[in-house]
Amino acid sequence: MCPFQIKDSITQKTTGLMRMQFWREAVEDIYCDNPPHQPVATELWRAVKRHNLTKMWFMKIIDEREKNLDDRAYRNIQELETYAENTQSALLYLTLEMLGVRDIHADHAASHIGKAQGIVTCLRATPYHSTRQKVFLPMDICMLHGVSQEDFIRGKQEKNVRDVIYDIASQAHIHLEHARSFSKKVPAKAYPAFFCTVALDDFLHNMQKVDFNIFHPSLQKKSTLLPLHLYIRSWRKTY
Repeated sequence: MCPFQIKDSITQKTTGLMRMQFWREAVEDIYCDNPPHQPVATELWRAVKRHNLTKMWFMKIIDEREKNLDDRAYRNIQELETYAENTQSALLYLTLEMLGVRDIHADHAASHIGKAQGIVTCLRATPYHSTRQKVFLPMDICMLHGVSQEDFIRGKQEKNVRDVIYDIASQAHIHLEHARSFSKKVPAKAYPAFFCTVALDDFLHNMQKVDFNIFHPSLQKKSTLLPLHLYIRSWRKTY
């Protein structure tokens, strides 16, 4: 089980800490050319050898996911962005390395796309978390609009609740725009790493159509047009 799956598969923090420690030691062993006999670790070792992947990014992912086992809301949007940078952006940095891209402009774009992805993931998961009596949305934005965690747990759809979602979604949009500001300087072979923006754009657009009601049933449906949008983005060589 990879570090990204641990939090949702455990009921006790101690179990999560033990599994995170397994992966921390596994990465150390992988970089000592002695991977543990575990399928994911074996494939990871092969990828590291083939693409000379940077160890630091793996460690950042593990460390950040371990801190996130506490099951508490983010104190502010910056805390959510830090989490996204050390997880989603770190994965994009590794993807760029696998594509043979080591470029400062591509890294800047990856940083912003990763942050946008982390924010959208937090928003997308809100209905699911609410059914488990949990809310992870940034507390500072909730407080700004006078919204409590209980409001989300009850699935309220008042304007101030939608205003919270709007503010958080706007931050994701800003990061996507920043990422695209580097597009003319980013090497073309880096673009496949950034096609996740298709799904991010789709979700943000659909939220806008339902006036940022995060509990609207349409937001839980798969978009049948995503493959087409992905093909068009690939054909146009844009992200």
